[in-house]
Amino acid sequence: MGMAKKTLELLNDGKNRCGWCNKSVLYQRYHDDEWGKALHEEHKHFEFLLLETMQAGLSWYTILQRREGYRNAFADFNVDEVAKFDRNKIEELMLDTGIIRNRLKIEAAVHNARLFIQIQQEYGSFDSYIWSFTNNQIVDNRWVSLSQVPATSELSDRVAKDLKARGFKFVGSTTIYAHLQAIGVINDHLLDCWVQIGRASC
Repeated sequence: MGMAKKTLELLNDGKNRCGWCNKSVLYQRYHDDEWGKALHEEHKHFEFLLLETMQAGLSWYTILQRREGYRNAFADFNVDEVAKFDRNKIEELMLDTGIIRNRLKIEAAVHNARLFIQIQQEYGSFDSYIWSFTNNQIVDNRWVSLSQVPATSELSDRVAKDLKARGFKFVGSTTIYAHLQAIGVINDHLLDCWVQIGRASC
């Protein structure tokens, strides 16, 4: 009963949000607190990249519901630790009910962690790398409706192509567009969303 009441209160807090998030408290909080905010923390960069690659072919909500499971499975998203995962660890993860047990994606997460570290070594940080595609500028789209928001863009095409050339897996343009939205390189909050309105008033 308490949880139902809490959900009702959040859904009726008077804030207008991007329509995709209005299915649960979890989704709304993710929208309000994380999605589209400019990210510059290495640890969070790896977390979001790992989760986005896990989402490929699934809904983001499916992954978000299991976020803590992934946190526990992948060493609190510590890229240095994940990069050390061996075959035995991968087999262990294949028995972990807290995550989606897709062998190819689990193996890709370890593989991508090693390449993530290579980018850190080359650019000084993954943050410097990912923001270099826009010269450290936010792509501030000003959409009126969800139907206008694309699944890919020229930018996501370029980033995906570069990541693939480096050997990253599960980094198609659609996945990368969603990733760039999540970390705030692309701002796709709708014009009437309270987050966007708040930005405009700053």
